[in-house]
Amino acid sequence: MCGILGIANKSSDVFAEIYDGLLMLQHRGQDASGIVTHTGEFFRERKANGQVKDVFNASDAETLTGKIGMGHVRYPTAGSLSASEAQPFFVNAPYGIYLVHNGNITNTAEQREKVTAKYSRHLRTTSDSEILLNVLADKVADAMKVNGNADPIRNIFAGVKMTMERVQGAYSVICMIAGVGLLAFRDPNGIRPLSVAQREGQDGLDYAFASEDVAFDINGFSKIRDVKPGEAMLVDLDGNLHETQAVEGKLTPCIFEYVYLARPDSMLDGISVYKTQLRMGQTLAKQIQDSGLEIDSIIPVPDSARPVALEVANATGIRYREALVKNRYVGRTFIMPGQQERQKSVRRKLNAIPLEMKGLNVLLIDDSIVRGNTITKIVQMCRDAGAKKVYIASASPPVKYPNVYGIDMPTRHELIAHGREIEEIREEIGADALIYQKLEDLVWAAHEGNKEIETFDCSCFDGNYITGNITEDYLNGLENSTRVSKKIEDMPAQGASWNSAAAG
Repeated sequence: MCGILGIANKSSDVFAEIYDGLLMLQHRGQDASGIVTHTGEFFRERKANGQVKDVFNASDAETLTGKIGMGHVRYPTAGSLSASEAQPFFVNAPYGIYLVHNGNITNTAEQREKVTAKYSRHLRTTSDSEILLNVLADKVADAMKVNGNADPIRNIFAGVKMTMERVQGAYSVICMIAGVGLLAFRDPNGIRPLSVAQREGQDGLDYAFASEDVAFDINGFSKIRDVKPGEAMLVDLDGNLHETQAVEGKLTPCIFEYVYLARPDSMLDGISVYKTQLRMGQTLAKQIQDSGLEIDSIIPVPDSARPVALEVANATGIRYREALVKNRYVGRTFIMPGQQERQKSVRRKLNAIPLEMKGLNVLLIDDSIVRGNTITKIVQMCRDAGAKKVYIASASPPVKYPNVYGIDMPTRHELIAHGREIEEIREEIGADALIYQKLEDLVWAAHEGNKEIETFDCSCFDGNYITGNITEDYLNGLENSTRVSKKIEDMPAQGASWNSAAAG
């Protein structure tokens, strides 16, 4: 899960607008930030680990000049935490291409072999995004060999088509191509979101692409529509928008976007995230009413669960209380790198109000339960504050399987619901009762927004991977690589000298 944004203006520099837009997408990644612009002659780039406000300052407006540019906020799903893996990535031929990517490539081993062996390209990182960039560059170069270079846009679109036919997984992509323009494309399943917007500028129409449309409003852009699955769009240097259906697509968006990832004020593929969450509250309320539990108050785990909890309270008539206070200066624990950091940050992030806990039966509504570490600590926090009974309701179904399409749910053994019954999970987290949303109810809640969508990617709940290439060997490989990574992370202090020696 990352945030990407690209803007092509006709009259003004784009740095300040990309900066503001990335702030609106910061919830999609807090590990690293990057911006690149094009002056008409040269690229200007800055990227580093950290949030947008920490990586960029006022002086960058003087160096990151140009009327076309793009930005990225990252959290790691494939690759390391090194600043060298921050996006955007660059290849100098053909044309000179910068790329930002949201999603995850699932046939990386095969594509890495082709890129490095067959095409003799050198990869500087372990990121799947760099592999995607080099595949695209190879395919654009192949198109140039066939078509010549008289029509660059034709070659770019042909390269995108061949890339889509070769790469599997989830990818919403924005590219900046020297001498050509700003390119955006989305994988044939439309797993990760991508939208296009326009604005009437002084010299004509300006265009923008973004992961979520909340990045448009702050800069005065009006959303045109969502990029279709398998579609490519390009804004040329004269400000003209070109569109092509590169390959046949079928819209199957990730349903977890509506549960947790996207902001509630976003519209993804014609579906309001906020209204979906309200409908999730309606269906969850029915289960709570049928449970027979004696509940004094309904309490959301801030922030994502608030719309669900409000609707549960409205539907059941049980009082709603804000009894967990959030520290605004701690990041989202779900996307923090490293298990120890996630666990340690829970106490920094939340604090219970004893006045709303002491002697009461409280129902906590959370958007989801993934690893179970956060909710376990919150349950104990409520007990320490005097709660008589602590019940838990999850707005989403049990997360039983890894999401391999760009969410940090890499392995089955890390997921508390994998291989466990609900009663076992309840005991594990220490709650007095545990209620999960039903998958069919979650699908209904999202479907109510866009009847044209036949199905969603629900792989983290049901294990059905829509790309068709996720095998048991693939999942075992993820688990093995994660175990190796954890061993390195958990090495004692003297391990630093071992790492240094290896690097030397």
